[in-house]
Amino acid sequence: MSNAPAVTADPAAQGAGSRRYSVTHTTTYRYASPVTKSSHLFRLRPVQDRFQEVLEYSLSVSVPGRSRDFDDVFGNHVVQYEITEPYTDLIIEATSVVCVHAKAGLAAPNQMPRPSIPIPWMPWQSQMMMPYLLPPELDESELHELAAYAKSFVIRNSHDLIYTLLDMTRTLNFELEYQPGSTQLETTPFEVFKGRRGVCQDFANLLICIARLEHVPARYRVGYIHTGGDYANKIQAEASHAWTEAYLPFQGWKGLDPTNGVPVGLDHIRVATGRNYRDATPTSGVVTGGAGETLDVSVRVDALDGN
Repeated sequence: MSNAPAVTADPAAQGAGSRRYSVTHTTTYRYASPVTKSSHLFRLRPVQDRFQEVLEYSLSVSVPGRSRDFDDVFGNHVVQYEITEPYTDLIIEATSVVCVHAKAGLAAPNQMPRPSIPIPWMPWQSQMMMPYLLPPELDESELHELAAYAKSFVIRNSHDLIYTLLDMTRTLNFELEYQPGSTQLETTPFEVFKGRRGVCQDFANLLICIARLEHVPARYRVGYIHTGGDYANKIQAEASHAWTEAYLPFQGWKGLDPTNGVPVGLDHIRVATGRNYRDATPTSGVVTGGAGETLDVSVRVDALDGN
C-alpha cells in the first residue's frame, strides 16, 4: 500500500445549508472545410432533484437546427439536435443557475448496521445493479493485479465499506499525478494504474474499476466543481469535471472525487451519469464533411452566495 494518510473517522455531512452557483459551459467546434450536415446529443442540463435545484437553464446553438428533448435510460436530460445546413463554426452554450443542498455524509444511519465488504446483496439487487458491477474488459492478468490492489484497501480497513471507499479515494489522489494530455479516451484503468497519471476521467475510471472488483456498484458522473471548496486541491474548474458514485446499502448513490481526494460536497454540481464516459459525455455527434476539426471547451462556475 501507499503512504497516503489512513482514514480515521467518518466524514460528517457536506456542510450546513445550500449554495447557489451560476454556470456557463461553452463548447466551440471549428472546421477547415464546411460540415454539410450533423447530428448531436447534448447532456448539459444539471440534475434536478431534492439535493439540487435548477433555478434557471438555457441552451443556445449557433447554427439553426431541429431539436428533440428526452430522458435517457440513466435519467439524463438529453437534447438531440439535427443540423442540415453547412457551417464551419458551431458554438454550443449552456447557462444555468443551480442551488446545491447539503445532504448526509457517508456515515451509516444510526439505526443501520455498519456496512462491510463483501456487501450481502440479494439476488434481485445484484441483477438490478449488474451494469454498475461489471469491471471493464481487460486482460485476465491485468484484472488480477487490479483485484489485488482493490483487496489491499479492504484488508487495510478491516472490510469496512465506508473506510475502504474513502481510503481508495484519498490514495488515488495521493498516488496519481494530475497531468492533462497524458491519456486518451481509450486509456484503460490498468494503464492509469501502471502509469500513475491522468486526468479526472482516469481517476474516476480507476476508482470505478477497483470498487466494482470488490462488488461495490459504481458509476461515472460528469458535472462541475467550484474552486472555492475548502480543501487543498481544486482541480478541474475550467472544464467539465468527472468523479465516481458508489451505491451504499440503505443510503443510495454517494459521490467520491478521487481527483481531489474528497467525498463530493456542496461545491460539486451534478449533470449526467452512466456506466462510463460515453453514457454521460456532455456533447457528442456525427458530422458529414468538416475536415480539420478543432475543439475548445470552457466552463465558468461562479458562487452567488459569497462562498
